[in-house]
Parts: sequence; structure tokens; C-alpha cells
Amino acid sequence: MSDISRKLDSLKIERPDEPERRRWWIPVVVVGLLAAVAAGWFFTRSGAAEVTTAVAREVAAGTRQTVLNASGYVTARRQATVSSKITGKVQQVLIEEGMEVSEGQVLATLDDSNARAALRLSEAQLDAAKADLAETRVRRHEAALDLARVEQLVDRQITSQAELDSARANVDSLDARLASQQEAVAVAEQAVAVARQALADTVIRAPFAGIVVAKNAQPGEMISPMSAGGFTRTGIGTIVDMASLEVEVDVNEAYINRVAPGQRVEATLDAYPDWQIPAHVIAIIPTADRQTATVQVRVGFDALDPRILPDMGVKVAFQSAEEEGPGGAPVVVVPRGAVRTDGSTDIVFVVADGVVERRAVRVGETNGGDTSLLAGLTAGERVVVDGPADLADGDTVEERTP
Repeated sequence: MSDISRKLDSLKIERPDEPERRRWWIPVVVVGLLAAVAAGWFFTRSGAAEVTTAVAREVAAGTRQTVLNASGYVTARRQATVSSKITGKVQQVLIEEGMEVSEGQVLATLDDSNARAALRLSEAQLDAAKADLAETRVRRHEAALDLARVEQLVDRQITSQAELDSARANVDSLDARLASQQEAVAVAEQAVAVARQALADTVIRAPFAGIVVAKNAQPGEMISPMSAGGFTRTGIGTIVDMASLEVEVDVNEAYINRVAPGQRVEATLDAYPDWQIPAHVIAIIPTADRQTATVQVRVGFDALDPRILPDMGVKVAFQSAEEEGPGGAPVVVVPRGAVRTDGSTDIVFVVADGVVERRAVRVGETNGGDTSLLAGLTAGERVVVDGPADLADGDTVEERTP
């Protein structure tokens, strides 16, 4: 076997070791990438930076700005579904939808036959009590005369002391009966007053002046102050006091700091989008709704109008305080993002011919997304709203559309 192996080995062709193939392209790629990065950095630093600009606008002295927009509904502060104090059958209904009623006006009447009968009974009982009282007074007067005669006879020693004691007891008894019957008369008078009130309760009157917006009952139906089921009504109609109309707005709690009592508001009804109604904040309800994260705000109209109706949708714009520059000069307004802080100085970057200029300004009030500038900027100049953080005076920029 060894001879065969040696013969086979002799048949092999010996080749010299091939040098390892050089990877010459790797340094080329690395150099190319570095050159590309350097070129990009160079052109970025030396080229124009992209910025978003806005035009500074002028606001006349005393002009208010909108700081918050919200929506709500017109509601009536005084609104009532008028019902009766007793359960009874409706006899008359004297109202219709849209009717204007005054305070105390009769809206409906109930069947009063039972109430009148009860009143007549109470009056008869009062008359009987008064008659008993009158009889007792006569008897007491007679007993007093008898007592006086017996006292004279006792003084003359004509009659006994027992007769005198009996006469005095009779007077005292009649005095007690007189007091009891006087109380009975007072009770009867109170019963008559209750019966008269029950009769008055069959007449349903308007609790305040307003407009009838709903008619809920008809003659012949039963009405009750509480739900009794079946076909029993719980109200004659609904009255709205149009003088108490206001707006209820739910404001997100994150923006409630922009609202204050007495703040000016512009209200716009959805039905009349071109009509701006002057209004003001009445109150901020001091509680938040955890489900919606909102706070309710009451807004009152400066002047009411017949076109304003309950439950109408309305949009409200909360206004800032009147603002003016030095000496009553107009105020220049820019987007809030245009104002930057450099140490203790407020600055803006003004763009002119593709070059930015660093400008120190005096800031007024910030309302919503706008900031008023009292000095340092002229209306019509273009300011940088969004741009590089390292933007410097004299940099070349390219404006882009916001």
C-alpha cells in the first residue's frame, strides 16, 4: 500500500502559493463616504438655512384680541314647567305655544266642584261655632247677674253660702266654655282659610313673566304635581323668561386660565353666523367635570334680541383686555414663536433680502398664539417663526411657506 501511495503522490502537480487577493476597493469607499459627509457639512454650513416666516401685523390701539374660542348653547336661567299643587281634572287651558304671559296670569283651571263644597262646609261649621259662642256669652251674662244677686242676699244673710258658691261655679264654668268656644271659632276660621286655599289651588297661574314654549295638557286630562302613571300629566306648560337668556360654555380645563369674570366675549349664533353679539363672562363655575376635563362658564349677553332663542348653538370668542402702545400708539402683533430670549433680552429675527437681522424688542401681552410688541418692530416686516436654534445675525436663510 505504501508503494501505491507514493506513486499517487508522485502524480500530484505542485503549484506555488497564490498570494491573498488584495481588497483594494475598501479604502476607496471609505474615502468617498468621508468626502460626501464633509461636503454635506460644508454646504449645510455655508448654504441658506430654511426658516418659516410670518408678517408682523398692526393692531389699532384699544383693539381686543381673541384668546380662546369655545362653543356652547343658549340657556334660560329661569324656565319652569308649571304644574298644579293638587291632583285634579283640567277644566280649562288658556295658553298656547308662543304666547307671552305676565306674572300671576291664569294659565289653566281645574275642576273645583269638590273644593267649593268643602269651602261651603267649612263656612257652615264656622257659623255654627260662632252661634254657640254667642249663646254662651248670653248665658255667662245671665250667670253674672245671678251671682250679683246672690252676693247681695248673702250680705243681708237672707241666703246661704252654698247658694253663693253655686252661683260662682256657674260663672266659672261658663267662662271656661266661652274660652273653649272662642278657640273652636278660631279653628273653624282656619278651616275656612284652608278650604279657600284649596279652591284657589284649582287656578294655575304663571310664576313669572315669560313666553310659553310648550303646552302639555288639554281639558279633561288629569294633572298631578307628582308622577302618578297612566295618563296623568305633571304640567300644564313650560314658560321661559326670555330676559334670563345666557350662554353655557364648557371650557377645557387646560385653557380656563384664559377666562376671567367680567371678561369681554363675542358670541356668534350658528343660525346667524355674520352677527357678532357683545357679551361678557358672568361667572366661572368653581368645579370641573372629571369625565370631560372641562369647566362650565356662564356668559351673559350685553343686550337681548328676539332672534336669540333657548337651546340655540353658539360660538364664543373670549377677548383680551384692550391694549395699546406708548402714547396710545398701535401695537404690532407677531406669532408667539417668533419671540426668542437671549439672556434677559427678548429678540426677534427679521428677514430682509434673504438675510436675518437680530432685533431687540419690548414684549407686551401674550394672548393665545400671538404676542404683542410695544417697540422694536414695524408692521409689515417679516419675522422668523421657526428656524435653526443657532440662527445668528447676518445668516443667509431661505423662506418656506408655513
